[in-house]
Amino acid sequence: MGYELIVTEKPSAALKIATALADNGFKKENLKGAPYYQIKHKNKSIVVSCAVGHLYTIAEKKKTFTYPVFDIGWKPTYKVDKSSKYSKKYLDLIVQLSKNAASFTVACDYDIEGEVIGLNCIRYACQQKDAARMKFSTLTKGELLQSYNEKEKHLDWGQAHAGETRHKLDWLYGINLSRALTLAIRKTKHYKTLSSGRVQGPALKIIVEKEKEIQKFVPKKYWQLQLLGKIKNHKIEAWHEKNKFWDEEECKKIMKKVKGHNGIVSSLLKTKLKQLPPYPFDLTTLQTEAYKVFGISPKQTLSLAQELYLAGLISYPRTSSQKLPYKLGFKKILNELSKQLQYKKFTEKLLETTLNPRQGSKEDPAHPAIYPTGEIKELRAGEKKIYDLVVRRFFACFGESAVRQTIKMDIDINSEMFIAKGTSTIVAGWHVFYEPYLKQEENLLPGVNQGDKVDVDKIVKHNKETQPPKRYTPASIIKELETRNLGTKATRSAIIDSLYQRDYITDRSIEATELGIQTIDILYKYCPEIIDEELTRTFEEDMEKIRDNKVSPTNVLNNAEKELTKILEKFRQKEVLIGRELAQAYKETLDEENQIGQCPKCKTGTLRLIHSKKTRQRFIACDKYPKCKTIFNIPQNGKIKSTEKTCPHCNLPLIEIINKKRHIVCINPECKSKEIKDKEIKKEAKEMEKGIVEEQCPRCKQGVMVVRQSVYGKFLGCSRFPKCRYVQKIPAEPIKEDFSNKR
Repeated sequence: MGYELIVTEKPSAALKIATALADNGFKKENLKGAPYYQIKHKNKSIVVSCAVGHLYTIAEKKKTFTYPVFDIGWKPTYKVDKSSKYSKKYLDLIVQLSKNAASFTVACDYDIEGEVIGLNCIRYACQQKDAARMKFSTLTKGELLQSYNEKEKHLDWGQAHAGETRHKLDWLYGINLSRALTLAIRKTKHYKTLSSGRVQGPALKIIVEKEKEIQKFVPKKYWQLQLLGKIKNHKIEAWHEKNKFWDEEECKKIMKKVKGHNGIVSSLLKTKLKQLPPYPFDLTTLQTEAYKVFGISPKQTLSLAQELYLAGLISYPRTSSQKLPYKLGFKKILNELSKQLQYKKFTEKLLETTLNPRQGSKEDPAHPAIYPTGEIKELRAGEKKIYDLVVRRFFACFGESAVRQTIKMDIDINSEMFIAKGTSTIVAGWHVFYEPYLKQEENLLPGVNQGDKVDVDKIVKHNKETQPPKRYTPASIIKELETRNLGTKATRSAIIDSLYQRDYITDRSIEATELGIQTIDILYKYCPEIIDEELTRTFEEDMEKIRDNKVSPTNVLNNAEKELTKILEKFRQKEVLIGRELAQAYKETLDEENQIGQCPKCKTGTLRLIHSKKTRQRFIACDKYPKCKTIFNIPQNGKIKSTEKTCPHCNLPLIEIINKKRHIVCINPECKSKEIKDKEIKKEAKEMEKGIVEEQCPRCKQGVMVVRQSVYGKFLGCSRFPKCRYVQKIPAEPIKEDFSNKR
């Protein structure tokens, strides 16, 4: 009699499930390096295997490079993407194990992506029409056992159809629109890969609209009057009640009027504000909060949260829920968390209460809000930050309301009113639990009474200007996309990352590049449907209807093909014009980005960033070559940007090298600043070794740099070795940096 084959999404999940279900331990086997586990559960033989994400991907059935293309289907990912070659052994393993299996269960993450992964493994690798389905939000033993014992007899077909339809829609729009743009510019002999997509186009449009607001903004001058003085020997500051003066003469008259006078407290007003506890984290609020308090990007936050989930420390992070159901067992979780010394005093305090968390309005049919499980494991620096944030937010949800008091003091100076305000916390409530991550000031005013004298030290006139709108950050743009119902909780950070990679946007305070701005302008001029938010939003709503079995996937895809065909026909009619204008935009963007500064030798040329087609290397050289042969070697990894500044040591241009961190360096290899930089590298390496700091690998973007030892001494290497072999030298002593030897 055959065994039950359980298919999981990742190797670590397979191990967790095997450990949880095994009655007397498991037997680990592998086929060509792909692991699987043999276990007995209630005398039943079970084999637990795993995928490594998507083993199948959408691809066109006959490979072309034209548009439109609609003849698509699922293919093994390793056949389509060379970087996914490693996934073949996992697919081969599932195929082999399915031959002797009597029943099948999908235990992939319970969301749209996980459902599609499981569905494809079952129907293509296992040649089955259906399978049982385990549903869980944490990889803890108790929940996995319950999930197995209460598993559904069938796949979640609504979720599976919605996921499959989304993949097809995204592929059809992404490939067809990207090919149209790329082919248009290639017809002008420019070989730049451009991209757009169902969500990417509207997302870029939102950023460009903000950029245009900023560019059009005209600052307006205004003035403010500030009082600096004392009450009962306590320093205070107050501002004129008018706040902003748009007429400087009016401001000067008031200054003259109050000159030489002291003030009197004419009135006091105390108000109390109740601050309710925060909602528990959904993915978007976790990403925005992590960016606000740590500066961790949304993409990295998701990656770190996923690692914590796979380790069994937190619940599934890809959730849009702000609700914590009572069936989770709050008391049990708090008791487990109390075993961690840093949380013991908080858990003891909460366990004395009724444990009634504040719930938000957002729901997710698959998962609750993000919460800690109480399990313990050694964590890396980045993981510790996200874990502590999740734990403290979980605590805060159960806390009592905080109370803040604001005192408003009106100060009369020769019939001119100045206002001082002070705000302080009088009941801490939930602040006790979330204190390290609170961003609010405690501004106390001294104990005063109406009629008290105010000694005026001076009245200061501030010259100011109105400020342009703030740019989006990687966190705030994700929140904006969610508000507009564009993309999904799992895809939004990847979409923004694509805009960076295509040079449409730049910087952490997101600025649309000239290429990004002109791409949107050109599309709006010739084919505005590509960047139409409403069309994208309609398809997002259709996904939910498919999930609820209210609409047919075939109808949605047919409608999408019709819309896409109309868009592409219109695009093709203007293809030549679009290509010319895109090429010009690309050329202007390159010219602007590649200018580094004035050539220090000939003084008439401009130093530019050069990419050699012959050597595939990059360097900085004078544009007056061959008359001027000035050249500087630079690092080959990371994005290079001009800072438009010069080095204080040698007066040569400074450039910015952007990996995970931003490094400002001088282009001169003989500059004294290089000696300082080498000392910083040694210091950072020591901090990495002690776990104080953590730096992302600049090559693979997934691992972190760690200190390693070889026969040649210590060096920095990627933690994902041997998958990523990036290394970086640690200077033995201060030396002059040679850019040409950097890898």
